Amino acid sequence: MQAIKGQGLSALKVSLVLALSVLSHPYAFATSASSTPDTLNSEPIDPAQLHLLEGVEYASVSQLNDKYTLQGLTSVSVVNYLLNRIERLDKNGPTINSIIELNPDALTIAAQRDQERSLGQVRGPLHGVPVLLKDNIQTADSMQTSAGSLALVGQPAADDAFIVQRLRDAGAIVLGKTNLSEWAGFRDPAIPSGWSARGGQTKNPHQLTADPCGSSTGSAAAAAAGFAPLTVGTETNGSIHCPSFMNGVVGLKPSLGLLSRSGIITVSKNQDTPGPITRTVRDAALLLNAMTGNDPTDSMQHARVPESVDYTARLSADALRGKRIGFPASYDPVSADASQDPNFARALQVLRDAGAELVPVAEPSYETSAYMEHYQALLFMDLNREAPNWFSSRQGMPVHSLEELVTFNQSTPGNPAYGQDTITAFLNTPYNEDDYNTLWSDLHSRSQAQIDQLLTEHSLDALVDSADGFVPSIVPVAGYPGITVPSGADAQGTLKGLYFYGPRWSEALLLGLAYSYEQAAQARLTPAFSS
Repeated sequence: MQAIKGQGLSALKVSLVLALSVLSHPYAFATSASSTPDTLNSEPIDPAQLHLLEGVEYASVSQLNDKYTLQGLTSVSVVNYLLNRIERLDKNGPTINSIIELNPDALTIAAQRDQERSLGQVRGPLHGVPVLLKDNIQTADSMQTSAGSLALVGQPAADDAFIVQRLRDAGAIVLGKTNLSEWAGFRDPAIPSGWSARGGQTKNPHQLTADPCGSSTGSAAAAAAGFAPLTVGTETNGSIHCPSFMNGVVGLKPSLGLLSRSGIITVSKNQDTPGPITRTVRDAALLLNAMTGNDPTDSMQHARVPESVDYTARLSADALRGKRIGFPASYDPVSADASQDPNFARALQVLRDAGAELVPVAEPSYETSAYMEHYQALLFMDLNREAPNWFSSRQGMPVHSLEELVTFNQSTPGNPAYGQDTITAFLNTPYNEDDYNTLWSDLHSRSQAQIDQLLTEHSLDALVDSADGFVPSIVPVAGYPGITVPSGADAQGTLKGLYFYGPRWSEALLLGLAYSYEQAAQARLTPAFSS
């Protein structure tokens, strides 16, 4: 949940963003050799497969399936190819450092998926497709689940997270875990996006010195760099959106309750959700299909949409035609401010050309000191409420409480030796249920009301905003879905994006709109891996 620094924000907002890593753009968890293997030795690739591997690093799921089905490419060859690429670009060369740990069982699993395919036992579109998971998502294997913290390196988790089991059932190959801003950005405001004590610093593959944003930094950077076609991130407020935007990939934050959080190290039960980070909208829809399922252990899933929804069903190049889409009135062509963001203006024109009816609306905003202060208090209490669950659910850990975590970090800070002011701040903010419920009810209802009013008042199908606006910080508080889609770069080469959002459970609609825009704009850029 980490933020891009500055960019015209008020001093208060910058301070809060950095301290909490809450509001994603403007928003938002010394590698030990024993805790995180840097490499996983690949095996020689069958020479007969080499010609089939050309371009696999940026292949979509559909393209991979065509190669599997029509050309005889094997999952073993794909995994080997990606392991070699990771060794060359993630661990060496530009050292993107997006992957915190590789799965030593990946090749064995790939061979099993190949065997199943040879017997006609294909589980679905993700069969034999590699996926990377953020390092706060549990896997019941030999890998760690540490939220980037050395304090959680120990005995691996006993159970898969619910969404991981869904992915395994779908035939996906868990290739490894991705780095993140340590504790989802809640360690210290001085720590840059994408750094963790366990994993070190993740870089942006487009421009190595650019902000990769957090906290799902590794997932977005790995997807952009071609280390896996599918990655999974998590978001409290901006942690999927911001790194997806800054690394030039697609990021979907689903409605709260659509995906299970069981087996995930969470910051807030009222906001946290996993979500797809991929290179294409269709792949995000396929990944969402696979992860969706009713988990009775997650209380937020009591009132959710039916499991039978196919999120690829509305992916059409014509999905924008005839749709009423609200956009910030400040970008209306007749406005004096219309030229403030030429990239966003061009994106709006793509929507018009694709047949959308664009309606100028007042942009939702709570950019006030009261909102920021209330949200800070809420999240600090959230963390105090959730932290005991992190420690009690795991065995064989070096620490068992926030107090022990503080002591551990003092003696084992990582390299460089960053502080932990945010941890100590929420340690000193006791959880008060009455105060928490009052704050949450107010922030949640007001955020929903702002979006609902715009949708109703203007008879809108959905809304769109610039990816670096304030709106993507309000949508998670409302519990509504939002999807970030690349829109190219500005004149300075900074990556830009478009953000679609709408009411709860509108994922299928939003994916369709985003797909239509993606097909019309063709704006995703291949990373240059340049300084």
